[in-house]
Amino acid sequence: MRRNSTARKEKKKTVAVSGGFDPVHIGHVRLLNAAKKFGDRLVVILNNDNWLISKKGFVFISENDRKEILESFFSVNEVMITSHKKNDPDRSVCRELLKLRPHIFANGGDRNLMDSKKKSSSLNSEIALCARLGIKTVFNVGSGGKLRSSTELVSRFKKV
Repeated sequence: MRRNSTARKEKKKTVAVSGGFDPVHIGHVRLLNAAKKFGDRLVVILNNDNWLISKKGFVFISENDRKEILESFFSVNEVMITSHKKNDPDRSVCRELLKLRPHIFANGGDRNLMDSKKKSSSLNSEIALCARLGIKTVFNVGSGGKLRSSTELVSRFKKV
């Protein structure tokens, strides 16, 4: 859209982050602002509604609305919605990383090397793919580790 430069083959350092961002909270804002400092161009790989239903059982804000919200952030150059199918067993963003091939894949406080040791973690395949493609992975991006949980915020909202 206004800062989407995918069509232009610029030689700028691209940083990718991924997440559901449902809803966006201060931890996400800090992640995006910090990730942008690693390069010239920040692309958000936004987990689609199918992914959210598979992981959390619900969608609070639709993927198109989340995309538009994220695109309004000054630090974000592009938002790419994942292609997860309904009941997709692969909850990784490997397909999108393969398509985008960023220089850096930045992960926030809730995604780290400890998380990747869990067999169920999508980070296992994402880290392996990044290593194979020469994509640098960075962890604990943003300040303060995991500050908020979108699921926790929605749960509090439901109680009101």
